[in-house]
Amino acid sequence: MSQVEKITSKEFDEKVLKADLPVVVDFYADWCAPCKMLAPILDSMAEKFEGKVKFVKVNTDENPDLREKYQIMGVPTLMFFKNGKKEDVAVGLLPVEALAEKIRKHAGVVVDK
Repeated sequence: MSQVEKITSKEFDEKVLKADLPVVVDFYADWCAPCKMLAPILDSMAEKFEGKVKFVKVNTDENPDLREKYQIMGVPTLMFFKNGKKEDVAVGLLPVEALAEKIRKHAGVVVDK
């Protein structure tokens, strides 16, 4: 079972912008091969950082309002939110080490490689 919760635009404010924890948002599409490759990496990261960082995913085809609001030009796009503010963006398939570094930088969490 996925550790990364799928959310919709109706839930975005509550689950991301009002979250107590830093949040990594995976903007993806079902037809996107790199998105499918990233999914198990994010599941693993979500397990590692349970209780420290929240991971959610948003289907850009099903939530065009969020795609437009956050100017998603390609998938996968990861956005890093903290205290309701977007802090960073990464487009494309990130290596595990690069993703861990971004989490460490923006969430202040120590990462085991």
